[in-house]
Amino acid sequence: MSDGKRVPDQVILIGPPGAGKSTVGGLLARETGSNFVDTDQQIESKIGKKIAEIFIEDGEERFREVEKKVVLEALAGSKGVIALGGGAVLSDEVQEELMRAKQGGKSEVLFLDVTIAYAAPRVGFNKERPLLLVNPRGSWQELMNKRRPIYSSLATRIIDTNERTPDEVVAAIIAGWE
Repeated sequence: MSDGKRVPDQVILIGPPGAGKSTVGGLLARETGSNFVDTDQQIESKIGKKIAEIFIEDGEERFREVEKKVVLEALAGSKGVIALGGGAVLSDEVQEELMRAKQGGKSEVLFLDVTIAYAAPRVGFNKERPLLLVNPRGSWQELMNKRRPIYSSLATRIIDTNERTPDEVVAAIIAGWE
C-alpha cells in the first residue's frame, strides 16, 4: 500500500472456525502487497496429510505438537499476514509469542470474531473440522466458551465478521490503520 497507511510488519489473524481467517488473510495480503502464511496449510504440507487425517490417524496431541512448531516458526520468521488455526492459541508458548509480538509494536493481532449463526454456514461443520464432528454446533459453542477469553486477551483489535463479506472485513482492518 503506497498511500501512506502504516501496515504492520505482521498482521496475525486469530479466531474460531468460520471467522474467515484464511479467506480474509489472503485478501488482506493481496490488498496490502504482503506475503500470506496460513499455518494450517503449512501443517498439511509438512505432514503430507489433511488436518482431519492428522487428527484421526495421529491424534490431537500430535497435531497440536506440530501446530505449535509451525506457528512459532511462522511468527518468528514471517512478515506479512499470518492466519493461525483456531486452536493454535491454546499453546502457552504461542500465547507468549503473540503477546511479545504485539508489545513490540510492529505486529497486530486481530481476533476475527463471529457468532455461531454466521460461522455455521461458513464452516458447514463437515469432516474437515475434526473437533466439530460430534454435535457440531454444541462443540463449536464449547470451543468458543473456552477460547473467546484467550482470543480477546491476545488481540490488539477485535474485528466482527458477522454480516460482513470478506472484502468488508479487509476494509475494516485497513481502516484501523488510517
